[in-house]
Amino acid sequence: MSPYLDLPPLGAARFAAIEDRVAALLHTSCDVIVTQGEALLPLEAAIRGAAHPGSTALNIVTGPYGQTFGGWLRDCGAKVVDLAVPYDTAVTAEQVAEALHAHPGTDFVSLVHAEAATGNTNPVADIAAEVHRHGALLMLDAVASVGAEPLLTDAWGIDLCVIGGQKAMGGPAGVSAVSVSPRAWQRICANPAAPRRSYLSLLDWKERWTDAGRTVLPHAPAQLEMLALEACLERIDAEGLAATIARHRAAAAATRAGARALAPLAPYVPRDRDAAPVATTLRTPPTLHAAELATAALRVDPSVPLQSGGGPLAATLLRVNHHGPAAALDTVLATLSALATALDTDPAPALTDARAAWRTVSA
Repeated sequence: MSPYLDLPPLGAARFAAIEDRVAALLHTSCDVIVTQGEALLPLEAAIRGAAHPGSTALNIVTGPYGQTFGGWLRDCGAKVVDLAVPYDTAVTAEQVAEALHAHPGTDFVSLVHAEAATGNTNPVADIAAEVHRHGALLMLDAVASVGAEPLLTDAWGIDLCVIGGQKAMGGPAGVSAVSVSPRAWQRICANPAAPRRSYLSLLDWKERWTDAGRTVLPHAPAQLEMLALEACLERIDAEGLAATIARHRAAAAATRAGARALAPLAPYVPRDRDAAPVATTLRTPPTLHAAELATAALRVDPSVPLQSGGGPLAATLLRVNHHGPAAALDTVLATLSALATALDTDPAPALTDARAAWRTVSA
């Protein structure tokens, strides 16, 4: 019998200890709830708990997930103001401040930290300062950024911070977590429309788990996913969070530098400061279909973390997913080599530039 099918039950104490390690990763003393499902679960739970008829939400759209959040907010009966910017850039704190000034009744703001789908990242600390100056709650989707970028939940004043294990943490997609500030709990508890007796209910977790002392689990945990999450946290601790973040930054810098030498490709996000360290997106010209190029490169090396964009971006965007263990120089070089071969061009200039960028960022 497989050893993974003959494990002792995962008890409440170990479950709580894993939550505490997640809290340490997020730099928060707030309640952390580990949820048994992909990160869309706590993201929707946070919105449905905090948004309600009569509330006004500023929904910042810098990629496809912002569009999803807007739909959930409208389903909750909230008045939604979308602040949308081009997907190849980032929103600024000044734009957020202007939107809040134009809509003084705003009491909830939703924001994605790093958009893995489009390769951009947003200046959360500056945006959070504007949100709290206004007095609104801030929900942050940090699924892609955790482990790849600094994430100072308490210092920045993030009220609801959602993470997943499948990107920079290098772990499973089937487990996720959300930190909940006292202000957010107050808002959720006062919301008569907040889900109850539901998989989307944060209040159920609060009453049956957090407030009850975390001594009896309210349901059977997803044991293998929890153990995988624990292993990810141990791996980050062993490497050091600062080193893990630096490795992702180096991977992004190397990929962007190498891609600039692979004409006719170019970084989809032109400014380095707007580029996410968890994934690099590349723009293809109209004469070169991105999905076809990805297929050709994967024929050269099926192991490289390369895919085309989704939906309307499938024809014009490539994505290099250099996150988790794939945030490594060898992986970046292999991906650039596969792309060069698919483009029928010499990979040497791209590899030289990538190595130089890696050394510069890692120094």
